[in-house]
Amino acid sequence: MGQTYIPWELMERFLLAAFQGYGVPEEDAKIVVDVLMESDRRGIDSHGCNRFKPIYIDRIVAGIQNPVTNFEIIRETPATAVIDGHDGMGQVIGYRCMQMAINKAGQYGMGMVAARNSTHYGIAGYYVTMATDAGMIGITGTNARPSIAPTFGVENMLGTNPLTVGLPTDEEFPFVLDCATSITQRGKLELYAREGKSTPAGMVIGRDGGAMTDTEQILTDLIGGDAALAPLGGIGEEMGGYKGYGYATVVEVLSAALQQGGFMKMLLGIDENGNKRPYGLGHFFIAVDTNAFMGEDSFRKTAGDIMRGLRASQKAPGHDRIYTAGEKEHIVWLERKDKGVPVGDAVKKEIAAVRDMLKLDIVFPFEQ
Repeated sequence: MGQTYIPWELMERFLLAAFQGYGVPEEDAKIVVDVLMESDRRGIDSHGCNRFKPIYIDRIVAGIQNPVTNFEIIRETPATAVIDGHDGMGQVIGYRCMQMAINKAGQYGMGMVAARNSTHYGIAGYYVTMATDAGMIGITGTNARPSIAPTFGVENMLGTNPLTVGLPTDEEFPFVLDCATSITQRGKLELYAREGKSTPAGMVIGRDGGAMTDTEQILTDLIGGDAALAPLGGIGEEMGGYKGYGYATVVEVLSAALQQGGFMKMLLGIDENGNKRPYGLGHFFIAVDTNAFMGEDSFRKTAGDIMRGLRASQKAPGHDRIYTAGEKEHIVWLERKDKGVPVGDAVKKEIAAVRDMLKLDIVFPFEQ
């Protein structure tokens, strides 16, 4: 069958109905769906609609994620807050936390919110873009299931832990740096598995210290602790792997210590008897109001000048273009906005199965 494009409106209607069918309230479902679809709009297919069933629906069915989100404020000051998400929908927790940080920054110049007992919240870039849309700087990070081995180690101890920054500019798109602190991330490996591809050598370390390339085996061994992702920069110190290891640790601390949340092996999602349990992830969200400094317009202009300066610099032989963070995602949206969401054969089967189970009155293009 191959890849098919499903119109945006049709996919949105299906996902909204599907999440509501599994108990997610309508307003919360809208947030969850928007975060997932934003991944596909930006070309981040590893975190898009292909994940809606295996990461979210299946966890709701397994009883380790609550479809109704209890967003509890544990502690609050004018500029900060601590939230307990009670294992609800990570996207809803993330959206509400960043909105709190933005509101606080609007009043006091800066706002920071830390969350505990959350779940996978989708692409971190979604939340910093909420800030850039408000003319603010946005920063977020999250811990995750242990995947990364520390430098000179082979045991998976840290999550892929993205440290994500969004900066408003005067261009059509903001600067959004959204990437894991590992060379690759579990979502990309899951995409390799769906496509039947091997993992490039050097991304994953085995217990013997050697590189692993069998994607299916890697996904199994990551859960069992017999494989680990290499930190950004690679194995050892020679190529700067200690830098990725260090940044991953920063995110781990900020995602756990401020909110007294879980960390490292506490986030495996498996209890001592091997049974599934909630992951209990932590996140942090920071918003900085540019108007509290020299003004939003001034910030946007300077940030835009820096981006344009970088793109105008001398190109390497064989390359005719330099990109800045957020630009490629904008280009993907321009290419996809009239085409729809790209889905492969595995995702087609999943969405059709969910549609049939819930008896939804929806017909997909690949069925016509």
